[in-house]
Amino acid sequence: MPKWTVEEIAKATSGTVHHAKGQETVGGVSFDTRKIKGGNLFVPLIAERNGHEFIQSAIEKGAVAAFWSEPLEEAPKNIAIIQVKDTLIAFQAFANYYLNKINPKVIGVTGSNGKTTTKDMVAAIVSAKYKTHKTVGNFNNEIGLPLTILEMDEATEAIVLEMGMSGKGEIQELSHIAQPDIAVITMIGESHIEFLGSREAIAEAKLEIIEGMQEGTLVYSGEEPLLKERVEKPETNRFLSKKRTFGRSAESELYPIKVEAKLKETHFTTNRTPELTCILPIPGIYNVQNALAALLVGEELGIEVPEAYEQLSHFELTKNRLEWKPGWNGSTLLNDAYNASPSSMKAVLRYFQDITVPKRKVVVLGDVLELGDQSKDMHRSIREAIDPEKLDQLVLYGEEMTVLYDELKPAMTEKSLRHFKGEKEPLIAFLKDFLQPKDTVLLKSSFSTGLLEVVSKLSQGEKE
Repeated sequence: MPKWTVEEIAKATSGTVHHAKGQETVGGVSFDTRKIKGGNLFVPLIAERNGHEFIQSAIEKGAVAAFWSEPLEEAPKNIAIIQVKDTLIAFQAFANYYLNKINPKVIGVTGSNGKTTTKDMVAAIVSAKYKTHKTVGNFNNEIGLPLTILEMDEATEAIVLEMGMSGKGEIQELSHIAQPDIAVITMIGESHIEFLGSREAIAEAKLEIIEGMQEGTLVYSGEEPLLKERVEKPETNRFLSKKRTFGRSAESELYPIKVEAKLKETHFTTNRTPELTCILPIPGIYNVQNALAALLVGEELGIEVPEAYEQLSHFELTKNRLEWKPGWNGSTLLNDAYNASPSSMKAVLRYFQDITVPKRKVVVLGDVLELGDQSKDMHRSIREAIDPEKLDQLVLYGEEMTVLYDELKPAMTEKSLRHFKGEKEPLIAFLKDFLQPKDTVLLKSSFSTGLLEVVSKLSQGEKE
């Protein structure tokens, strides 16, 4: 665990020390009093609740220092206080200071889909040569990214930071904190279109990742016109020294020659080394694009292709993304219910419909959120990826799925197509009654739709 003095933290954040000499040692940082450990710095963030209200709890849990932006006379005197103007800005400045102090190679990863998987792949490849730290879970926002930085070991040589957003300017803020040496943009999809209005605006927002760079390398899809036209602009090139592209064809620098989909694996070869086969321990041919992006990062950091392939063959995917789990009554679940966009939902549907399974194929799709005025059209468009002849049961959940249900009714029977809204208990009860041994079930939705609750209930063992 990294350690700092109170005085060091104060200097890094333009703060002033009170109720302490400044030489006290701090180890670890937390903004959540439920997770504070002895010796931590407490960061009282102001959101729905004012974090300053929890200072006594932080002290009881063992915090030895705290940022403070309220009036000093309201601060407790039995803990080192670092007075700052804004606790979130101080938190971010502290992370930037520590990052510059350790000075690892910084790889930033963003994109509408695939950024978590790509982050995991990049970290696996880079760890072949460098002591590597990466974003855990989805800690990819203005709070999660600085926490990830401050949790890295002092011996870290490379850090892989996922950068998420919901609106304009957020990636720019993260890029200025992280100052990436290499930036990856996986793809431009429809995620967050409710807030940004168009795919063009999403492309602009994702490209903000370069704004904290100084002569860095950008890795991006060479077949995405919204990126290609923007990357060539002078205002973009001033941040970059190199651009690397991946894609599906010779239009890009790195592309697949052969792709083979297996039940739980994906095999591919590339134009660079067609004699070598890369085996990904996850399903879905769309993950080849994520792997290509990661391979280009590896090349930038001097990692040879055979070594990179070996790392990818056993990389660990973040939980709840294409996760195979034992299911109810001897079924098998493919859990991908953590995040979704129309494009990612179509991709996983096409994969699932084409694989061979022991018995019946069951698909459970929940609402895709944050699509704004385009929600109906985008949910309706999922129909193009569904082949009723390849599914034994399709279950839709949520209000937004109503339009897809209406689209599918003429092509499917009442028994093979079901739609649930509201409480999840009827959906869970139906699935528990329907599922038989050796059935294979895909579950896909946006996180906020709550389908992970269904996954949890279907993962709880045998039929009673």
